[in-house]
Amino acid sequence: MRPINPGSGKSRNRAVAGLLACVAASATIATAHADETKPFRLCADPTNLPFSSDDPSRPGFYVEIGRALAQALGQPITYDWYKSYFGKRTVRVTLLGKQCDAMIGLPRSEDFMGPAVIFSSTFAKEGYALVAAKDQAIGGVDDLRGKRVAVQYASTPQNLLAPRDDIQKVTVLSPEEAMQALDQGRADVAFIWGPVAGWLNMTAYNDRYQIRLTEGEGLSWDAAIGFAKGSTELRDRVDAILPQLQGTIADLAVKYGLPAGQPVRFGAAEAVPAGTTTGAGPGPRVTQVANVVATEIKGDAAAPNAETVGAGKEIFNGTCAHCHGPDAIQSERKIDLRLLRHRYGDDMRDTFRKTVHEGRPAKGMPAWKEVFTDEQFDSIYSFLLTVQVESND
Repeated sequence: MRPINPGSGKSRNRAVAGLLACVAASATIATAHADETKPFRLCADPTNLPFSSDDPSRPGFYVEIGRALAQALGQPITYDWYKSYFGKRTVRVTLLGKQCDAMIGLPRSEDFMGPAVIFSSTFAKEGYALVAAKDQAIGGVDDLRGKRVAVQYASTPQNLLAPRDDIQKVTVLSPEEAMQALDQGRADVAFIWGPVAGWLNMTAYNDRYQIRLTEGEGLSWDAAIGFAKGSTELRDRVDAILPQLQGTIADLAVKYGLPAGQPVRFGAAEAVPAGTTTGAGPGPRVTQVANVVATEIKGDAAAPNAETVGAGKEIFNGTCAHCHGPDAIQSERKIDLRLLRHRYGDDMRDTFRKTVHEGRPAKGMPAWKEVFTDEQFDSIYSFLLTVQVESND
């Protein structure tokens, strides 16, 4: 049997070129198909309603937004569950650790882990809210005069109202406790995190209360979707989709009880002590210029190096600042860590080590011994040495 005649050289070249073009086209189609079927991996907290939950019957505001995004992207969705109360450490382990592709609900600010984290456009505005009986006027801070206001320990509202002697503060450890104080008649108003207030009002209190959003420095922030800095292509695809999902997002906000309406404006001059400035972000953000004491006490004679201090400051602001204030600036005296030397003198280091290792559960302070290494604790302590003051009386 004779072999098939391959034809002339030109014919062969055309045939090879055609074959290569077919192969390239097939590869392109296969790659596109692979991208479409690749899962959209979402970072989320498994127990953080109204935002997220691993309960399929109540997945949460952020998780449902993630589902809508995945559907619009033409990709299945998977989840990387991780507790969010570790703050920036959560972002490092999950998003920056390449365990997932996106984290919904981060504050849209370059100050939040930029440029390691890049952000989508804003999809919602979130903040603190005033909760009160529906027949009560709460149009501003002056409407709180003479009232008992429930504020969460170490929160922005507590810091803002701290200098107001004409407002009685009822300190609680959680929004749930604040709502209970309101319901039991121990408080007239609750000044707490708005989304949680709305969720509790809807699920536990049968829509009994009015909820007024607030705005002002440290009281509200733009919520966005965070991506690792190398994910600009995915971020841009999500940004192109978000305008199409605004109706869905609005419906989900109603579904999970997130408060809406015209916010009550808090001006810095009316609520914050003189000489204090504030910064935006979820949680306590009141800051002021600290009178740094340069002298060292016995046992801390060697000044910490800048690298160690910087590492400690980063850990502190990522994990501890939600209670103790960014850069350890805190107007609430009993949790002002700038007074550690003033309180404990030569026992400052031992007190610090015991407290961070074992925690103070009764006061809302968790134990961190299973989270950070001794070297990391030392770096946090080195940072705290740089912010000590004699007294803030």
